[in-house]
Amino acid sequence: MGAHSRTGTVPAVRPSRPEPAGRDRYFDTLRALALVRVVTYHTFGWAWCGLVFPSMGIMFALAGTLMAKSLERPAPKVLRSRLRRLLPPFWFWGFFVVLAMLVHGWIPGRQIVYWIVPLGDPPGNAWGEQAWEILWYLRTYLWFVLLSPLLLRLFRLAPVPVLVLSLVPVLVLGFVWSGPDNRLGSALWDLSTYLFCWMLGFAHRDGVLQRAKPAPVIVLSLAALGYGAWYAFGHQADFGTYDLDENPLAQAFWSAGFVTPLMWAKARFGIGFAALARFRRLDRAVTVFNARAVTIYLWHQIALVLAVPLIDRLWDVPAFETYLPLDSQWFLFGVGWMLIAFFVPACGWVEDIAARRKPTLLPGGRAARMGG
Repeated sequence: MGAHSRTGTVPAVRPSRPEPAGRDRYFDTLRALALVRVVTYHTFGWAWCGLVFPSMGIMFALAGTLMAKSLERPAPKVLRSRLRRLLPPFWFWGFFVVLAMLVHGWIPGRQIVYWIVPLGDPPGNAWGEQAWEILWYLRTYLWFVLLSPLLLRLFRLAPVPVLVLSLVPVLVLGFVWSGPDNRLGSALWDLSTYLFCWMLGFAHRDGVLQRAKPAPVIVLSLAALGYGAWYAFGHQADFGTYDLDENPLAQAFWSAGFVTPLMWAKARFGIGFAALARFRRLDRAVTVFNARAVTIYLWHQIALVLAVPLIDRLWDVPAFETYLPLDSQWFLFGVGWMLIAFFVPACGWVEDIAARRKPTLLPGGRAARMGG
């Protein structure tokens, strides 16, 4: 996401290796795994999930490389396209969330404007918090999109130094100035936490990672991982956990150290995961996850919330109470995915309309087409 003007003294850098036609299954698979990890974390709350697979860092890196590719076109056109793709699914989802909160006693103020354009955290009441608390990702993504023309121009002035220095803002917030305690402060923390990952996407697109030697990539990645792990485990008393989601500084460095080898390996070796096509169901699932990424992210928390009263009703059926593990978190996980599978065709068509595609119940394959 993000083109940069080709005027001035900064040269536009093209990838040193031609892009393959069609979707990149390596990136698609990483995005699908990241979404699965998000749902898993929000179901079980396992603190170690972020250490095993820092999904948000991966998603921002993938978005960064796509933004750099898109910005080969005029920036205003790219920004309009990104906003058009993001906002309608958000508005559709937000209509139901806002309506439900109003029914449950929420009285909105002027900040309701953030439910139109989420440049700040949209307001809400405690009843709907589990649904709207995930919107920090959309807000951060939106700011990265808007800042990308400037960030990409800055990156291309001195790619490697700028990439390394992109970790400085989170260090400043962690040790020098913690920022204001309001929406601006929250935005600054999240932008600083994932700035390196977004810029890493630029580095991949511009061929910087492909030219990088293995030794410095490995050494610097291990150093970032080591510092992130040390800070997470060494400050458990401050945050009450080693969960990276509660510790922005640890999250920033662990994500940087984890995501860099993934992006470097793709750039260096041209990993494509073309063999995935041999596993038709798995390949189709990856396709659906990517075409409905916004839908899955927005609706998964509502699916998990709705799964609880649904399971409660199953306790009223003696056979279900006897033979089903109704009190298991794994059962909740399964029911949650069943509801996500309902929301994907029921609500995902909004993503098609936002992208100016013909609406489909399921992308790819022979899925029935709406309105056709």
